[in-house]
Amino acid sequence: MSTPTDFERMLRGAALRVTRPRVAVLTAVHDQPHADTDSIIGAVRENLGEVSHQAVYDVLRALSVAGLVRRIQPPGSVARYESRVGDNHHHVVCRSCGVIADVDCAVGEAPCLTASDDHGFVIDEAEVIYWGLCPDCSTKPSS
Repeated sequence: MSTPTDFERMLRGAALRVTRPRVAVLTAVHDQPHADTDSIIGAVRENLGEVSHQAVYDVLRALSVAGLVRRIQPPGSVARYESRVGDNHHHVVCRSCGVIADVDCAVGEAPCLTASDDHGFVIDEAEVIYWGLCPDCSTKPSS
């Protein structure tokens, strides 16, 4: 479990100024993997009091560019943020409730998959999204 001091160290290491909103957003993303922006805003407001939507959006953008958080957006979903960065993991998404979980690479090292034709690209990442029903939704009686 990371502490505010850890988050301050991360921000400084990424050459970002340490501010209360940045620490609060990092805390929210670490506490709520795959959280959407509204959930992060709610957590930040619980921690700091009033903070604007735009301030949180700006912090999320800065943290994403710095590589401290990762923005994901499965098709049909709003943007979500996670603190697991620096590896090439994938995601599984529930078609019913939208819950998202991390899935480690299927094979080998990044980018985890070898393209059948790279079209001359130097591929450094593969993004795979698995779709299905989570355990809770798969055991619900159909209506």
